[in-house]
Amino acid sequence: MEFHLPYDAYRMKYASKYAALYHALHDEILESRLPLHTKLPSSRELARLFGLSRGTVNQVYDMLIAEGYLQADVGRGTYVVYASGQRKKDELEEREIRLSDWGERVRAEERGRGQGKEPYRPDHISFRMGHPHLDEFPRELWNRGMYEQVRRMTESPQEEAFAAEGHEALRIAIAQHLRRMRGIDAPPERIVIVNGSMQAIALLTQVLVNAGDPVVVERPGYQGATRAVLAAGGVPIHAEVDGQGLVPQPWNARLLFVTPSRQFPTGAVLGLERRQQLLRWAAEQGAVIVEDDYDSEFRHRGRPIEPLKVLDQEGRVVYIGTFSITMLQELRIGYVVLPKALVGAFVAAKRLFEPHPSGLLEQRSLAAFMASGGYERHLRRMRRVYASKFLLLQGLLQERMSTRFDWVESDAGLHLFGWWRGNAASYASYAAECQEAGVTWSDAASYGLPPGRAGACFSFAHLTEDEIRRGVQLLR
Repeated sequence: MEFHLPYDAYRMKYASKYAALYHALHDEILESRLPLHTKLPSSRELARLFGLSRGTVNQVYDMLIAEGYLQADVGRGTYVVYASGQRKKDELEEREIRLSDWGERVRAEERGRGQGKEPYRPDHISFRMGHPHLDEFPRELWNRGMYEQVRRMTESPQEEAFAAEGHEALRIAIAQHLRRMRGIDAPPERIVIVNGSMQAIALLTQVLVNAGDPVVVERPGYQGATRAVLAAGGVPIHAEVDGQGLVPQPWNARLLFVTPSRQFPTGAVLGLERRQQLLRWAAEQGAVIVEDDYDSEFRHRGRPIEPLKVLDQEGRVVYIGTFSITMLQELRIGYVVLPKALVGAFVAAKRLFEPHPSGLLEQRSLAAFMASGGYERHLRRMRRVYASKFLLLQGLLQERMSTRFDWVESDAGLHLFGWWRGNAASYASYAAECQEAGVTWSDAASYGLPPGRAGACFSFAHLTEDEIRRGVQLLR
């Protein structure tokens, strides 16, 4: 396809191909030379055009997606979703239309796609991860709030358009929410708004990792952290995970990524003794621990698990949270709670990559939604809905599928994890038979499982209880 990008000029300014491509695309979008809704070439096409590897192109695309400049839709391609200036009312109306049919479209796509290859079948059940339940979302209330913020933004000057930290009222609302719900006492000045948790991870690695630095990541674990470390020139150290979460070791490193409240993808909870071991290790090494608290808002039974950040007395822990799971997935708003010593460097890095913060309309709307109590009411409602589905699926899987999977005990989150009891060949055969029968799930191999082991993630958020029952029957 015909596509112009001043890559060669940027290649003269930057030492690495990755940095040259990133800044070329970033600046073209920021200056509106690649306007809103522009479709970009596929990674294969862009790599061919400029003599790059597909891995380099994919890393750059992932970074720009994490920062809110691009959006990738399976089957449609990668599009520019950042527009300079204020959003027009017709764009907001278009978004409202998209929201109105989003839930049904997601469900139809997930039923038909599964692993991304099977043909559409109306009776297909997909336990694949990635989509929250949207039928209960208060769309009318949210849309009214959005329109109110459009009106206010047009009536008042936009000094905050240069505030890399994010909308102040939202940071205040998050600080209050964390104090009440998670026990984290953090002033708004140490909270920075980001475009989803992946942007936070990417910026932290840019700030804290030099070429050749070892960085500890969970294995299995969230591969976005590994990609960010590699993009910064770091060397991932794969840390073992067992039924109690990450296994502490005397690593020779100064940065660790961990999911203690609910290990991803297994769901194991890191106990108090191991948490204390990690904090002692960080103190001895002068290290930073990045705590990714991705879905522990939804605890279905038992007492709430305190974040690692609550135990941190020396400013060693960075806490990352997101609204993509509790609200709308397309609402790319996350936040970072930083130790005082890291605030300046992190904000400077964010301002470098994003001189004009995106999503201010959504930030303002979310701040108002939280201040009105609407967010906590929504959370309470969704906890009831998800708890019912969680207990149903957990009971059915343990009763009917424990001969094939060894289920990891879990009390929270939006998916269940099981280790396959057989070998890799029998797992592949069973997965193929299930797909033929009309049921699929998320293969955990993509999260870096140990050699020779197979595992599966079963999400339930987007399914009805009848669909859960039918899906387990098909698995059986």
